[in-house]
Amino acid sequence: MSRPKKKKRTYPRLPNKFGSIKKLSGNRTNPYGVYPPTTEYDEDGRPKSVPALAYVDDWYYGFSILTAYHAGTYVPGIYPPPPAPKITSPDQQDAVIRDIIRDYNKVRAVATGQPEVLAGPTFAEVYEGFYKARYITAKKRPSKSAEGQTRAAYKNCAVLHDRIFRDLRHSDLQQVIDNCPLSYASLEIIVALYKQMYNYAENEGLCDKNYAAAVKINIEDDEESGIPFSEKELGTLWLNKDDPTIEMLLIMCYSGYRITAYKTLYVDLKEQYFKGGIKTRYGKDRIVPIHPAILPLVRRRIKRDGELLAITTSNFRKDMYTRLKDLGIPGTPKHTPHDCRHTFSWLCEKYEVSENDRKRMLGHSFGSDITNSTYGHRTLKELRGEICKIKVCRYFVANGRIFKFISPVLKNTVKPLFSPCFTGFTGTFNVVSKLH
Repeated sequence: MSRPKKKKRTYPRLPNKFGSIKKLSGNRTNPYGVYPPTTEYDEDGRPKSVPALAYVDDWYYGFSILTAYHAGTYVPGIYPPPPAPKITSPDQQDAVIRDIIRDYNKVRAVATGQPEVLAGPTFAEVYEGFYKARYITAKKRPSKSAEGQTRAAYKNCAVLHDRIFRDLRHSDLQQVIDNCPLSYASLEIIVALYKQMYNYAENEGLCDKNYAAAVKINIEDDEESGIPFSEKELGTLWLNKDDPTIEMLLIMCYSGYRITAYKTLYVDLKEQYFKGGIKTRYGKDRIVPIHPAILPLVRRRIKRDGELLAITTSNFRKDMYTRLKDLGIPGTPKHTPHDCRHTFSWLCEKYEVSENDRKRMLGHSFGSDITNSTYGHRTLKELRGEICKIKVCRYFVANGRIFKFISPVLKNTVKPLFSPCFTGFTGTFNVVSKLH
């Protein structure tokens, strides 16, 4: 078993015209070269190399030499004493260095009359690094659609572009979201960009804390409205359940999560339940049993794709609109992924699933019902008993006519429904009692 690759140590970025501390190659006793700022340039405008002030065994010792150089207390050839080893934590050391650099910038700004020198990469510079790593140099790159969404989200953060990334706080990020006039879905993309950039910055040592984790969208989801799929439309979906896009739609209709949740949803095939959710405290990490009708679809999808939703939500929407149009059920108005959530809610009502359990599985608030909100705990078995109340309308084709039966009981449920047969379905199908 190979050892995990040791993470490269990063140090605070030094201001312009402060000098540099370079890690030299080879096995040296003093591997850090300490260099004063460059003041001379060649005919082509390139900076001329300058001799090192010193060679030391520690980056922080090198920084103390540069600080003495700027303070006018450095004597060439005579090294100042090493800094007192009072602070051993790298995070604490970095914090002290940043404080010194911040003070240096302020003093320099006053002395020169120039704007304060920026200490550390800006939001724009961190974005450039993140973008390159994710969309240019990565072995497995996201789709062009995802790339376009990322660029659009970045443009909507223009007020942050010139800010020092390390100096940003939660309030700075939240203010952009609160002041942005875009739709809920667009704000979700901005929040997603925040989180991706902070993950990148943490790995690169460019931030002290992930301030994106607590950013919230404080407007109502404008996709909450919608129209459930009708029983007839569900029947059409079941007839086409082998299509990957329709397969996913059926899973969504019988589980009730928002489309974005399926990107990170935990699936337990052994105990047969989903766990996850987004947005509210009621919606997060909620458990929904896998309805027996969609269990084979879930298993097939996980085995084939490795996850429930392997493509971007925007690409899934495009595929969904195309397939529904092909099947003659675009809806009026056009069905959206959120209509699947409305379908699940409608099915729960139709088959008299307990109202409180319906709220639990949908992640809805209990409002003023403090008892259920605080003490209403339900076991997986109890929830499964409720979700299994939902009967699944199945269709089959025989002799050019479409028939319907309701699972899980087949007896006395077969009856002619409508005709002619859907396009693509011809011939005679045998009626069998095995439903899944």
